[in-house]
Amino acid sequence: MPYGDLERQAVQRFATRADLLAADCTVEEREEYEPHLALGTVVYAGVDYERILAEAQRQADIILWDGGNNDFSFIRPDLHLVLVDPLRPGNETSHYPGEAVLRMADVVVVSKVDSASDADIQAVSENARRLNPAAPVVRGALPVTLDDPEAVRGKRVLVVEDGPTITHGGMAYGAGFVAASAVQAAEIVDPRTSAPDAIAAIYAQYPHIGPVLPAMGYYPDQLAALQQAINAADVDVVVAATPCDLGGLIEIHRPLVRARYEFVEAGEPALGALVDQFLESFSPG
Repeated sequence: MPYGDLERQAVQRFATRADLLAADCTVEEREEYEPHLALGTVVYAGVDYERILAEAQRQADIILWDGGNNDFSFIRPDLHLVLVDPLRPGNETSHYPGEAVLRMADVVVVSKVDSASDADIQAVSENARRLNPAAPVVRGALPVTLDDPEAVRGKRVLVVEDGPTITHGGMAYGAGFVAASAVQAAEIVDPRTSAPDAIAAIYAQYPHIGPVLPAMGYYPDQLAALQQAINAADVDVVVAATPCDLGGLIEIHRPLVRARYEFVEAGEPALGALVDQFLESFSPG
């Protein structure tokens, strides 16, 4: 998902944070790549997928295609996992290519079952089974944790959320708001009151956004505006739920606590068991 000079970014390889810096990655790109790098996984990106695949195959035994924005794989997968979101019930059939990839799936994963309602979990599960009766449907939770909960409890908090989730993703808030609320922050301060014009324009474009700040940084001036909005907020602490290291990108004048989330299996069949079963039976074509 590169942004900018696509000829220069036709094939990209990231193994360290220094690689991200050298490539002038935007905040959204960092949100996609940094969690993989933190696990020691090499990331390939770009727009020339034939060349990307050729480069990746020279290094890797297993290639994981991460289809951002509900995209289908441009490479025919041997195992196709598709996630449906019960916090957005109905989106699995109302969006393209989301419905297309659901119909193509080998395994359907219903995520966030720890935060969605039972009715919405059931609704997306039934839709998945109706559109793709051959695919097993597995469930998983996405618990959110704070690096330092006591630094947030009872404090006035500014929440910075993953940008795409809150803007074109359509959510009013995300993991940071959930985490700060769970540890009983005294107040979650609405950043609109101190937002500079470049950030105020985002709220005007996406009026559904709640009392949180989307992590915007598609160009240097916008990243500077994000820094200004954070530092102008009258708060005790900043909770950052963006998957990238925001404190490593901009100077933040308040204590910064990161919110993190990780997939946890919930019930049977278990996703890990299905993946193990596939790997044990796989033979290259």
